[in-house]
Amino acid sequence: MPLKTTSPFRLFFWSLLALCASGLALPSHAEKADREQPMQIEADSMRHDEARQLTQFLGKVQATKGTLVLRASRMEVQQDAKGRQVARLWAAPSERVFFRQKREGVNEFTEGEAEQVTYDNQADIITLSQRAEVRILRGNQVADQLNGHTIVFNNTSEVMTVDGQAANGQGQRVRAILTPRNASAPTPPNPPAAPSLRTSPSLAPAQKP
Repeated sequence: MPLKTTSPFRLFFWSLLALCASGLALPSHAEKADREQPMQIEADSMRHDEARQLTQFLGKVQATKGTLVLRASRMEVQQDAKGRQVARLWAAPSERVFFRQKREGVNEFTEGEAEQVTYDNQADIITLSQRAEVRILRGNQVADQLNGHTIVFNNTSEVMTVDGQAANGQGQRVRAILTPRNASAPTPPNPPAAPSLRTSPSLAPAQKP
C-alpha cells in the first residue's frame, strides 16, 4: 500500500504507528555514486569454483561498496554468463545480517537487519528476508522504523517495499513508525516565491594494503 510521504497529515498519522495487512511502499533514495564503486570483501576464508562461477566467503564477512556496508557470517557471489553478479548473505544462528547505506544528498543513513540478504549489483536491488527491520537515521537519531518479513530496496526506481507475508502465507503484519520531516522547523514569515520548474535533461575481493 503506497504512502505519499509529502502529505503532512499522513506523515503525522503514521508517525504514531502504522499497521498494514499486506505491504508498504516508501521512497528509498540511496547514494547514487555507490552504483559505480567496486565491492570489496573481507572474510576469514574464501573458496572459488570456476566451473560454477561461484565464490564463497566464510567467517566475519564484511562487504563494502561506496557507502554500502554489509556484514554477515557467510556470503556467496554467483555470476552468470552475462557477467551479472548476485551476492547472498546469511547470518549466524540467532543473529541477523547487517546492512547500512547513506541516502542521497542528505545527512541520513538507511540501516537494517535480516536473517538473509540478497544484493543484485546489476539491478541495484537489496532484499532483506526473515525478521527484517529497517531504520532511517537523520544524523544520529532514528526517524523512521519498519518491520516485516521481506524488505526490498530498489535503488534504480528509488522505491522500498515492505511485505509482512512469506511465500507460504505465514508472516506478520507490517509495522512502521514514520516521523514528519522538519516538524520543528519554524515557517518563515515571508517565504520566497517558488522558482519555475524545468525538466532536467563488481564484486571483487578486498585488496590488502
